[in-house]
Amino acid sequence: MTKGPVVVVVDGSPSNPAVVEAAAREAERLGVGLELTQAVGWPSGAGRFAVPSWETDGTGGHASTRGVLAEAERYARGAAPRVRIARGVLVGEPGTVLEGESRTASLTVVGSERARGTRREGSLAGRLSACVSGPLLVVRGRPNPVGPVLLVVHGASTLRGAAEFAFAEASARGADLVTTRLRNISAARPYGGSAQATTQDEEDLALAEALSELRERYPDVTLRSRRPRGGSRRALVEAGADSQLLVVGVRDRYRFARLPLDPVCRTALHEADCPVALVRC
Repeated sequence: MTKGPVVVVVDGSPSNPAVVEAAAREAERLGVGLELTQAVGWPSGAGRFAVPSWETDGTGGHASTRGVLAEAERYARGAAPRVRIARGVLVGEPGTVLEGESRTASLTVVGSERARGTRREGSLAGRLSACVSGPLLVVRGRPNPVGPVLLVVHGASTLRGAAEFAFAEASARGADLVTTRLRNISAARPYGGSAQATTQDEEDLALAEALSELRERYPDVTLRSRRPRGGSRRALVEAGADSQLLVVGVRDRYRFARLPLDPVCRTALHEADCPVALVRC
C-alpha cells in the first residue's frame, strides 16, 4: 500500500461527520496525513482542467465551502488529534477529480448516501467504485466496534490484495479476522465471461498460500473462518451485521474497462450493514 494520505470526501451531509471521523482514524492507523476534500462544479468561465488547491492553513479555496471544511476538520481532530490535516477544494466533476486524487492516496474514504431518486450506481460511492485507484472505504451501516474484520473470499484473482489489506486492518484495530467464502450471488455469469472464472482448486490454493504467509507476518491477528448460511446475498449481509469492517477484492479490469462491479461487490457496497473496503487487485 502506498504511504500517501487518506483522502476523504467532505459533502456536508448529515452522515458526513461519521465519514470524516472514520477517515481520521484510518490515517492515524496508517501513520499518514488526512486530506479533507470537497469537490465543486465548474465555475462560470473556468478552464477545462481540474486544479487541486490544497490549503494546510485553511485560508484559501472557495468561500462557500470553508465552513463545511472547517467543521469537518473539527470532527477529524476530535477523532485523531495527532493526525496532520490538509483541507481544500477540487474543481470539477466529483468522480473525475477524486479519481485523480486517489492515484497517490493510501486510501479514499466516502459516505454511502446518494441523491433521492437516483440509482445506487449513481451515488458518488458507486461511481468511485468503478474508477478509483487503490482501496476505497465506503462508510455505511452500523459497525460493531468490537466485531471482527470480515474478508469475503470470492475468487482467486482478487484474494491476495484483499487479504493483505484485511490482515493489516485487523492488526491495526486489534480485531480478529474472519474469512467467509461466497459463490456468485446471481445466477448470471460475472461480467467479463468465463475467461476470468476460477476453479475451486485454484481458489483453495490461493487462499491457503495467502493465509499462510500473512499469518506469519501478522502473528497478533486471530484468524477464523465462517461458513455462510443460506444464499450468498443473505450470507453476506448477515456476516456484515456483527463486523466492524467488510473487505472484498475488486478485479482491476472493471476500472480499466469501466465495467459495473460483480454481484458480490455490488451487494457489499449497497447492502452491507458495516463499512466496506473495496480493494483493487
